[in-house]
Amino acid sequence: MPRRQVKSPTHRVSAATHTSRSLTTTTPPNSAHPSTHVSEVESKDDINYVSIASLTLDTPLIPLKSTKKRVPTNPFPFLALPSELRVKVYEHYFDDGNYDTLDLGPGNYKRIHKLLGLMRVCKLIRSEATHVYYSSRTFRIFPTYPGKYFKSKKPLLARLKAHQRQCLTSLELRLGPGWNAPPKGWVVNEGLGLEDCINVTRLIVFVECDPGDGFFKGFRRSEGFYEGFSRDLLAGVMDRLPHLRTVEFDAWSGVKKTGGMMHGLLDVVGKSGLMIRWGPERGWTDAEGDPPGTTPSLEFVEGMTIHGYAPDVIAAA
Repeated sequence: MPRRQVKSPTHRVSAATHTSRSLTTTTPPNSAHPSTHVSEVESKDDINYVSIASLTLDTPLIPLKSTKKRVPTNPFPFLALPSELRVKVYEHYFDDGNYDTLDLGPGNYKRIHKLLGLMRVCKLIRSEATHVYYSSRTFRIFPTYPGKYFKSKKPLLARLKAHQRQCLTSLELRLGPGWNAPPKGWVVNEGLGLEDCINVTRLIVFVECDPGDGFFKGFRRSEGFYEGFSRDLLAGVMDRLPHLRTVEFDAWSGVKKTGGMMHGLLDVVGKSGLMIRWGPERGWTDAEGDPPGTTPSLEFVEGMTIHGYAPDVIAAA
């Protein structure tokens, strides 16, 4: 039986090469008819070179360009300005349009923390900006924001440093929250740091409610409990403020000046001989028909009772 002729490896390679060439052969460039066959390599190249902008019909895409921040070659000599102009710049920088009293609450980080980054520039700016910021705002002594802030044993005033408390000029004592069960943290002690507030000359006492009113009958802890607590709290705050001159009373519309709450607070301030002023919120017109008058101020004469003062009379010692 004759043997079958075995093809050599060289013949196989040449045959495979001939086959691959026949598969990748396309129409010659000078042909008038376009090629209907697209090789695998050419299809991949077409996909890679197609731009995203060519796929949009209406709005062409704008290529993203990285913008570099322009750094001035010569920085502005801010510290070369007079101190009066620098103070004006600080006031404009800290003016966020929110003039509410500063208290311990969840919004302090967004409201305060970023602004205070200016203090870390240098010692001179820190000293000037600290005085401008803390002297132009009123700080609440005890927190009133509901939740863990209201029950905190360390109020915002106690969290400040001693040199920051020395810049304060105005404090607020808000009475009414927790009238049936005041928080344990509402205590006047050395940890509060009132002795460091050497520049505080005005104390704002804002009364939210009078538990002695008939509306609270049946809900009070005991008769006269919160009124006595408020008097002791106010007296303790006043005793620890070394240069206090004025106590400004304000309240919501439901609080009357002739009620038990206000009567006791006014009596405490009257015995101290400090100036009393009325705040803009209440107006202090107990009767509905009374026209709101101007904001009066009076100074209690030692030994004279509250009934000796008319609401629109200014008395001096």
